[in-house]
Amino acid sequence: MKFRLTAKAESDRKWNLDPIQRAMGQLGWWHILVCAVVFPLKFPVAWHQMSIIFLGPSVNYTCESDPSLDRCDVECTSWSFDNSTFATTITSEWDLVCGNANLVKLSQTIFMFGILVGGVVFGSLADKYGRRPPLVIAVIIQLVSGVGAALIGSFWIFVVLRFLTAVATGGTMVTSFVLVMEIIGPKWRELFSVLYQIPFNLGHLTLAGFAYFLREWRELQFALSIFSVLMLSYYWLVPESPRYLFTSGNVDGAVTVLEQAAKRNNLQTDTIRNEIEQYAKEKSRNAPANASKGNVLDLFRTPNMRAKTLYMCFNWFVCGLAFFGVAQYIGHAGGDIYTNVAISAALELPGTLLCIYMMKAHGRKKTLIFSNTLTGISMLAIAFVPSSASALNVGLASVGLVGMSISFPTVYLYAGELFPTVVRNVGIGTASMIARFGSMIAPFVAGMGSIAYWLPPCIFGLVPLVGAFCVFFLPETQGHPLPETLEDGENFGKRATGASTANGTANVENGKH
Repeated sequence: MKFRLTAKAESDRKWNLDPIQRAMGQLGWWHILVCAVVFPLKFPVAWHQMSIIFLGPSVNYTCESDPSLDRCDVECTSWSFDNSTFATTITSEWDLVCGNANLVKLSQTIFMFGILVGGVVFGSLADKYGRRPPLVIAVIIQLVSGVGAALIGSFWIFVVLRFLTAVATGGTMVTSFVLVMEIIGPKWRELFSVLYQIPFNLGHLTLAGFAYFLREWRELQFALSIFSVLMLSYYWLVPESPRYLFTSGNVDGAVTVLEQAAKRNNLQTDTIRNEIEQYAKEKSRNAPANASKGNVLDLFRTPNMRAKTLYMCFNWFVCGLAFFGVAQYIGHAGGDIYTNVAISAALELPGTLLCIYMMKAHGRKKTLIFSNTLTGISMLAIAFVPSSASALNVGLASVGLVGMSISFPTVYLYAGELFPTVVRNVGIGTASMIARFGSMIAPFVAGMGSIAYWLPPCIFGLVPLVGAFCVFFLPETQGHPLPETLEDGENFGKRATGASTANGTANVENGKH
């Protein structure tokens, strides 16, 4: 059965495709194969971010050196740990109890800081050297440091290796997503930006299975890390982004990749070189005299780009804070830890799948406003429910988690379409960095229940509502061509003034930057 998803007969005018997208098509076998290779990266992203739940859980323990002493008595020198649920943990191996109990939380905070660093560092590297080389380097670091963390005998070396794993994981996240968004046509971006998140949900879900059968923490850490050895094949299997090659001035390289894509997608190749060279000349003529490589400062240099960056970054902060915070809030329900983690992960899937329809039918802007509002209202409602009504509280928090599972894929796609090509990686990397600040704060917010029962749900409710308000000031990106230059990024969504209002608005609506 012949399968052809792309054809010249499709209405390119409707989607206002640029020559790069027309050359490789909106979606075809080439796109599908690239995504099939890249998407599994999200499995180790989920495993490494969530594994601390099983590597360093809270376990019961008593004073072993003198059973008559309180377990945290200063004269107690060794401890006996309950191994009925976990055979070994980093807590039991390195005696992370009493005065050292906070070291487990510190190790996870350092890990999340590593994700932050990786997003920024590899985002900048990818904008300077291409998407493919930093991606391959990140995979190698992730493999070596992840396996190393399972073999060492020192807690602090474990923390350092986990930090390096996090840096690499942050790098794989930002570079792989940008690569996917730069090759998929606007007609299919909603679908594939959400499908890109599904392996994370499945990774979170399967983590409970790995942990259930691998009760020794070293075995679990090794199993979750060795998977990355398969991704060394990216050196040969993953192509460079033709958009990056074109924007960086490597027209020949862009043409080569586009011709390979067109052949795989059964599209004509004889006119590609001429069209791309003409497009490059047109861009060169229209480019300002002082045009240069983008950097993080360019996200804030001009007023419209600065406003969009701030609003978008705050919404990433919302996702980092509320997603991880609400998930932890649900985890306080008690019961079997493996079941709780599996159920919590399973709750993410309906929202992620619903996101596909919502972004397609209603666009990015309305979807993000709705999902943030859903989380905000459901979490605020908990403050008015008695603490004794645990089932209702967990139900409302679950609705909040569903809202965040819609918001996270939406901000990924929204940011990928909002930032221009020359700063797309550093833009998403910066936004991801802000999200990590939210995820680092989340455990402390969840712990504020000891101060006042209503405080955590109020914070987890109000922050998404502020995020929803900020989205009103962002332009809709659905169906528009990806902005390429800094000038494109500044002009996109800018409201025209004066006599040119009508023409300017029409240009924005038609994606003519």
